[in-house]
Amino acid sequence: MDREQEEIQFLGFFSIMNESCNLIIRWRKIFSQIFFFLIIPLCFVYLSHIEISQILFTKIINNEYMLDVAPQGTEFRTTISKMLASEWTIFVLFKIVYFVFFIVLALLSTAAVVYTIACIYTAKEISFRNVMSVVPKVWKRLILTFFMNFVVVFSYNIVGIAVLILGVVVFGSIKILVMIFVVIFLVVYLCGFLYITIIWHIAGVVSVLEDSYGMKALRKSQNLIKGKMGIVSAVFLVLGISFFGVEQLFKFLVVSSDDQQLWSRISIGIVSLILLSISMLFGLIGQTIAYFVCKSYHHENIDKSMLADHLGGYLGEYVPLKSKDVQMERYEP
Repeated sequence: MDREQEEIQFLGFFSIMNESCNLIIRWRKIFSQIFFFLIIPLCFVYLSHIEISQILFTKIINNEYMLDVAPQGTEFRTTISKMLASEWTIFVLFKIVYFVFFIVLALLSTAAVVYTIACIYTAKEISFRNVMSVVPKVWKRLILTFFMNFVVVFSYNIVGIAVLILGVVVFGSIKILVMIFVVIFLVVYLCGFLYITIIWHIAGVVSVLEDSYGMKALRKSQNLIKGKMGIVSAVFLVLGISFFGVEQLFKFLVVSSDDQQLWSRISIGIVSLILLSISMLFGLIGQTIAYFVCKSYHHENIDKSMLADHLGGYLGEYVPLKSKDVQMERYEP
């Protein structure tokens, strides 16, 4: 992040990736600590959830089959029915506990990486101890932004399901029209979902580095990505595909494979964990650099001293500034 502010707006996809690598190499100590203490546990929880969910759900499927073939009114059927109820309860509770742990770790990791990069950018002294003392304070802002994004995603899915059902009903009598409608719907839906995902990730950075959070951060993020949607989409698509690829590799070679020996599955699991963690680290750094690129593109140049004071506020070094003090002057191109 040694570039002049006006130059940052010209960073493309490869430049953002290169900048991410340079940051990790030059500041490998602090990023290694974040990697091992936050990101690896986050990815371990994620991959473990996939494996445990598969085990629990396989039991449920087997007992569902046993229930179907069990004679009515028998003690065996009653026993299987009780077992199913218990297994479904365990499965749902496990999903809830996993979701809470994953969100907490994900937001903590986001806060740690964004704060670290901002400190590097402002040449502010930084240590892992400082990062971990700041993260819980920043996390409160991030959880509010996450909640508002959850509401947006939930509403988007409800509307999407309604449109899909309406389209199938309208074109139901003509199969070819149904197929065309479904294909178009999926393309539009996925593009919209990517757009919302990008807004959420940039909003996470806004929540840490500015005094906006919640819906304000989402709106600010939406405005920031205008004009840079192509580059930002490319960054998130590539990193998302790499994350998805590692996940599928883990599912295919570890979760669903019965032919692999135990040591082989453990080895592949460890490799998957490391690759997924690297992908996650690059994603968090990439979204932060993308934020600075978008800010520079809109000529909202960041005063390093103001940003340093804003970051210092998390450590109690100053009285939090108002939005007009944190937000930089807009320059006319």
